[in-house]
Amino acid sequence: MAVNRVPVLKRCRSLDLDPTFLGYDKKSNRNSQRTNRKMSEYGLQLREKQKAKFIYGVLEKPFRNYYKRADRMKGMSGENLMIMLESRLDNVIFRMGFARTRREARQVVGHKHVLVNGKQVNIPSYLVKAGDVIEIREKSKSLQRYKDIMEITAGRLVPEWLDVDSEAFKGTVKELPSREVIDVPVDEMLIVELYSK
Repeated sequence: MAVNRVPVLKRCRSLDLDPTFLGYDKKSNRNSQRTNRKMSEYGLQLREKQKAKFIYGVLEKPFRNYYKRADRMKGMSGENLMIMLESRLDNVIFRMGFARTRREARQVVGHKHVLVNGKQVNIPSYLVKAGDVIEIREKSKSLQRYKDIMEITAGRLVPEWLDVDSEAFKGTVKELPSREVIDVPVDEMLIVELYSK
């Protein structure tokens, strides 16, 4: 299994991205050096794709597969792609506040701590559907780790497409998100342009 070991703040600096979108509250003190060079159209498109891949923790091949699926669906390819990325199980766990970062959410799912509709799911890329009930399994709820996480994520805003009961470590997907409510700073039209060449 491929693992992304790039230092987060360094990658955020190179992509001109605020670490808070990834769940990190640190700030990078260094400034980006390459501010005077004009970026080509291809460079801009590539950067948007890299930004989306980095935020959601998806590698190149699965990302391309998401794009192909989004392209076959009804509606705008770019919007479909963002909705699919947002409805990944690891992202939903992060959005519900059961993990500090998406990387941690991926680990929580991978370690079999998550139940979807009462069944154990350990696939971070599992796509949730409207009406799915997601919860942390009973054995794991008492762990100190989750108490610490809930303290840290208590002030985080839960998107309106999710309904969360943080006391019971349980949440429901009310509906799939629309592009307007996804607060990720990615211009998906540039990604569509890149892949449609």
